[in-house]
Amino acid sequence: MWKLKKLIKMLDNARGDGTSMISLIVPPKGKISDVSRKLAEEAGTASNIKSRVNRLSVCGAISSLSERLKRYNNIPENGLALYCGTVLTVDNKEKKLCIDIEPFKPINTSLYMCDNKFHVDPLRDLLEADSKFGFIIMDGSGTLFATLSGNTRTILYTFSVDLPKKHGRGGQSALRFARLRMEKRHNYLRKVAELSTQFFITNDRPNVAGLILAGLADFKKELAETDMLDQRLKRIIIGGTFDVSYGGENGLNQAIELASENLSQVKFIQEKKLLSKLMEQIAQDTGKYSIGLKETLFALDSRSIETIIVWEGIEVTRYKLKNETTGEEKVIYLTVEQTKQRSHFVQDNIELKIIESEPLLDWFAENYKQFGATLEFVTDKSELGSQFVKGFGGIAGLLRYKLECGLLAGIDDEVEEEEDEDFI
Repeated sequence: MWKLKKLIKMLDNARGDGTSMISLIVPPKGKISDVSRKLAEEAGTASNIKSRVNRLSVCGAISSLSERLKRYNNIPENGLALYCGTVLTVDNKEKKLCIDIEPFKPINTSLYMCDNKFHVDPLRDLLEADSKFGFIIMDGSGTLFATLSGNTRTILYTFSVDLPKKHGRGGQSALRFARLRMEKRHNYLRKVAELSTQFFITNDRPNVAGLILAGLADFKKELAETDMLDQRLKRIIIGGTFDVSYGGENGLNQAIELASENLSQVKFIQEKKLLSKLMEQIAQDTGKYSIGLKETLFALDSRSIETIIVWEGIEVTRYKLKNETTGEEKVIYLTVEQTKQRSHFVQDNIELKIIESEPLLDWFAENYKQFGATLEFVTDKSELGSQFVKGFGGIAGLLRYKLECGLLAGIDDEVEEEEDEDFI
């Protein structure tokens, strides 16, 4: 996802001279033959463009797309996005760019656009709505299980049920009919609860960020309150229960609309829980936390860090430097402001060669698993998020065990000395 986010940013910033930049998005159920036919038609239309330069650019981009498409026998299960065209580089030179992307989840959009920029909104939408939510639409005639991720709905299972109505006749059989009715309702609730566990729990953990219960009548409330529903699912029910006018797929559409405001808050709730856990460790002075870049990097290097928490907008670059005289290598981290102040790096009157330089976020995304840690990105849009960025510099960590303060202080001073005194 992080790589895709970088790629989207690069494509979004790319600009061309004329309308020679083609964006092509094919949904999962599309066919290669249909796309090839579409490109052939567009090539015929492009041959009528009056401007010779623009005509050649567009025809060249269509030809490149056709060649790129031949690499695929079928459209991938999540769809396919292709971008091709002539873009202008920083020094105003033309460069041919052709990229094909297989999204990490289904992209239910069909698009063909020829413009002076690439259209990446459908890909960006995938990133903005990356959480998956479970839906149970339940009424007296049956139940539907579904998931929602972004704008992609997936119906997992549906089943119908024939429950007896209330018995209106009196006499000796009335109690027996009522007992049979309650027994069938109980069995129906049990079946829904068991299927909920089957669909929404994987490896002993919920596989959805939240669960929405909706339907007609009181079945949904009974399901939310019954002990038959797994406690792990009860904890992630969002917004109580929702009354809808229909069952089945129509009820699902209505439930999505009714719960939309609750769903949009889930990411902020998860972010708040994470940052609250960090604040709690700090308030209790457990020592099982790191604050700031230097402490967090030391904890990461010592394999004691469990979760790296980093602001998604942090602008720090990681430089790997080499002393070509001694062969010694060093790594330093600089903010944008610090980078602007340094045109070169010198230590002991010897200029150091830059071997690698990359944004810290990219390095974290590529390497965090090697340290046995998890990586969590947070925003500065919530109150806690803003406090985290301003107070902690946008980076902190939750540790598995307490690190000795003396060790942290020692490494902090050492890094400070390397960065601020030794290097020019």
